[in-house]
Amino acid sequence: MGKYKNTSSMKVIISCLSKFWAFQFAQQLDKRGYLHKLITTYYSKKSKFFRSLRNDAEEISLNKVSTNIIPALFSHGINRIPFIRSIYNWNFYALEMFDNWASNNLDTADIVIAWSACALNTIRKAKSLGAKTIVERGSTHIQFQKKILEEECGMHNIKINLVDERIVQKELLEYGECDYIITPSRFSAQTYIDYGIDSKKIIQVPFGTNLELFKQLPKEDKIFRVIYCGGISLRKGIQYLIKAFKQLKIPKSELWLVGNISQDMSCFLKNNSAENIVLKGKQPQSSLPWFYSQCDVFCIPSIEEGLPMVIPQAMACGLPVICTINSGGGDIVRDGQDGFIIPIRDIEVIKEKLLFLYENLEEREIMSDSARKRIENGYSWDDFANKVISIFFTILYQK
Repeated sequence: MGKYKNTSSMKVIISCLSKFWAFQFAQQLDKRGYLHKLITTYYSKKSKFFRSLRNDAEEISLNKVSTNIIPALFSHGINRIPFIRSIYNWNFYALEMFDNWASNNLDTADIVIAWSACALNTIRKAKSLGAKTIVERGSTHIQFQKKILEEECGMHNIKINLVDERIVQKELLEYGECDYIITPSRFSAQTYIDYGIDSKKIIQVPFGTNLELFKQLPKEDKIFRVIYCGGISLRKGIQYLIKAFKQLKIPKSELWLVGNISQDMSCFLKNNSAENIVLKGKQPQSSLPWFYSQCDVFCIPSIEEGLPMVIPQAMACGLPVICTINSGGGDIVRDGQDGFIIPIRDIEVIKEKLLFLYENLEEREIMSDSARKRIENGYSWDDFANKVISIFFTILYQK
């Protein structure tokens, strides 16, 4: 970090409708003197509501922040009301609204990084101003994502539009017009290559985590617990985890599901409820270290993902991780050392790995220690920022 701090040889603009990792990276750029502007929908030190939407450790110079709450109200508020959503899906409209507003808030910079689906007008304006443009896409190629999610819905006889075709078409234009695409895992990067994107256009850097917040805390009982944290949806493969856990019938055990329940999982959860499957709801970031620390294993059997930030969070709290190849977690989790990398949709393998970690306390503790040290040595947000900033300098000054 030291060699970048307090310099001003690069000006970066970040444009992101929601939070994702934009705020963490903006903070890192700000303290090094590289952040020119953060364009977003919510950021304020004064409002309790806004503070609840971000991590209190993130402090960004307010004079570098442009905020417009209206697109977020449509995307995260109005569009989540079932009756309204059944009449009209406002999400695409919110993305367009933010993209247009963000493009009008650009000025001269060296690099503009914009989140996919609300980046097209932003990157076009940025290129006209002479900036290098980067589209952030924390997931797989939109066409791969659409295909595999439709396949998953078909397998479970669920009729729901998970990927808006208007968003698909817009993202394809973004991929083509931007200078680079940044994505967090080798798995997600490969999907872009498979769909015809030049590998030289792909920036691949795994996410970090906040090591000041995510630390292992004392476990308060002896119940064997498996935890999942994130959106509870078909995409995350929760249906396979629940079935595996129920079939195992491990004595004195619990499965904790932390996060919001999506529309596609509501019926499944009602039909597969059990006393030891506990829905914990969405929790603030500040509470997650306690939830992780009361558990023994973190399992995320995703059908499709880039690389969920909950993986390094759980590892930092001393949890072995069971994740699928399609989660992108293999970029951080070393199979058999920090946890296990498994195929998608494989209930028997989930059962095998959970049972192994239940029956082998010594091995579980070794994996716990290995996972924690893995994150402490190379996966902080400082580490992430150093890698990305180094790439940015290469982009700007390569001959």
